[in-house]
Amino acid sequence: MKTKKLVLALTLALGLCGLAQAKEGGDQYPNGAENWMAGAVPPPGGYFINYAGYYSGKLRDGNGDKVPGASVDAWFDALRYVHVTPHQILGGNWGWHVIAPLVHQRIRMGGGSDTEASLGDVTVSPFILSWHRGNWHWAAALDIYVPLGEYHSGEPRRSIGANYWSFEPLFAVTYLDEQGWEASAKFMYNFKTTNTSFSPFQGGPKMDYRSGDEFHMDFLLGKHFGPWGVGVSGYYVQQTTDDTLDGETVSSALGPWSDGRKGRVLAFGPSVNYAAKNGMQFIAQWQHETLVRNRFGGDKFWLKFIMPL
Repeated sequence: MKTKKLVLALTLALGLCGLAQAKEGGDQYPNGAENWMAGAVPPPGGYFINYAGYYSGKLRDGNGDKVPGASVDAWFDALRYVHVTPHQILGGNWGWHVIAPLVHQRIRMGGGSDTEASLGDVTVSPFILSWHRGNWHWAAALDIYVPLGEYHSGEPRRSIGANYWSFEPLFAVTYLDEQGWEASAKFMYNFKTTNTSFSPFQGGPKMDYRSGDEFHMDFLLGKHFGPWGVGVSGYYVQQTTDDTLDGETVSSALGPWSDGRKGRVLAFGPSVNYAAKNGMQFIAQWQHETLVRNRFGGDKFWLKFIMPL
């Protein structure tokens, strides 16, 4: 215990504590990814989905104030394959998917910056069930995040992966009426495991860092006009349990965070959808983040492409 306190005191003296933790508990799920027809899983078959975009944000502390000199810029391209089978369970079609994200990011903090590009943490779901009834469409699934992304202990500016597994049950629903009005939402709860290779600085001792569990949701309200759709999409994230370091709640004394370092963000912005006659869809959107606490906050720009195979 004395050794851990000495290490943390040294890190504080170097001005890095808290900043070194900025990537611990980073999002494995790309919040805001699901919007138009989020609960309407397509008919049996194979589908390719590409999510490409850009994110720019500044680190915010527990009061929502900017942490000086801490920011991120990232380009991402996530490749997703979805397979929906004709087999039914509880009256819903069974399917599965896999998502492989590619990330190029630049993080500035602690007086320096680093640029990295690599595969991020991969998402797999062996269990997707989907139902359709009248104007309503809904789905339930379990996503598993596999820590395959590049991770460097004590070097958050070079880390893209989170270095822990997490498990996420989810429920998505869409309502679409005859006049073309749509309301869609995807509700998720993320259970995280422990990063056993955390270090407060490069070359420092390894500690157990556990990021808090999170409730998060994507949402969309929009109107379809023939093949076009115009609406507002966004997301909300609320961390529900504390971050812990070697089993103890992360204290505000260890950086610019509130006790427990519980993150929060609300984002929203315009979204446009075009559905071609051959089943392909093109989505463009911008989401601005607000009410940010204990995490990066900024703007996210998306281009999404859906193609039946």
